[in-house]
Amino acid sequence: MRSIWKGAISFGLVTIPVKLYAATEQRDVSFHQVHREDGGRIKYKRVCQIDGEEVAYADIAKGFDLPSGEMVVLTDEDFAELPLTTSRRIDVLQFTPLDQVDPIYFNKSYYLEPDGLGAKPYVLLRDALEESGQVAVVKVALRSREALATLRVRDGVFVLETMLWPDEVRAADFPFQHEDVEVRPQELKMASSLIDSMQADFDPSEYKDAYREALQAMIEAKAEGREVVQPEEPAEQAAATDLLAALRASVEAAKKSRTKTAAGAATTTAKKTTTAKKPATRKPPRRKSA
Repeated sequence: MRSIWKGAISFGLVTIPVKLYAATEQRDVSFHQVHREDGGRIKYKRVCQIDGEEVAYADIAKGFDLPSGEMVVLTDEDFAELPLTTSRRIDVLQFTPLDQVDPIYFNKSYYLEPDGLGAKPYVLLRDALEESGQVAVVKVALRSREALATLRVRDGVFVLETMLWPDEVRAADFPFQHEDVEVRPQELKMASSLIDSMQADFDPSEYKDAYREALQAMIEAKAEGREVVQPEEPAEQAAATDLLAALRASVEAAKKSRTKTAAGAATTTAKKTTTAKKPATRKPPRRKSA
């Protein structure tokens, strides 16, 4: 991995130099806009709306629309004058339990690696933070924008989770919240039973992006000139009219699925046991006749 930022964690009077790396990546299939007839790439020109002339990239600035319809033009010099007090620093503001931070605030994840002589204070803060069971609430400036973030430990490494500001999270306000929706006790009990029957430890390796795999297979097939076969879609299930009956059927289906999974695992284990090599038995030596 290649570091995308260098700075330091400011923890009281302790400064820990660190490097920052992107912790995630989107494995999406990217495309270009091309001409359908010959595959030529489509290019766009930066044209001024007023005079119709093409504008060089160096002459482009940022504009902000006013309610009056006028435009405020901001240049790079204007942005350079803005104060960023946390520039090149990750300022620790406080420590708090992780369950008090709503996941809706999380934006993007980064790894932090100690830089230079920062290994010892890095490990010290890491171990102390992990032992406390809390996360550090910090402030950092990335890509010329100040952000709130949390600092936590994952696999022995600091993870910086940038966060949205409170006014960037929309309030949930929908009509059904103000309606008097009645839920019967037996329906609630059956829904709880369904949740219990589907409970399992989370293992992300069990899931995959089936759409991306199918898309890549289609691209490879086209590249090799093979015929692309459209997979059959699963039959649609009829919508259940009785909520309680649907919940009961879902519970039974979940139990059957879990039973089949357990039986399959047991059969696999039994096969491995029976096919294991047995220890060789020695035959007694043959006696020689006089």
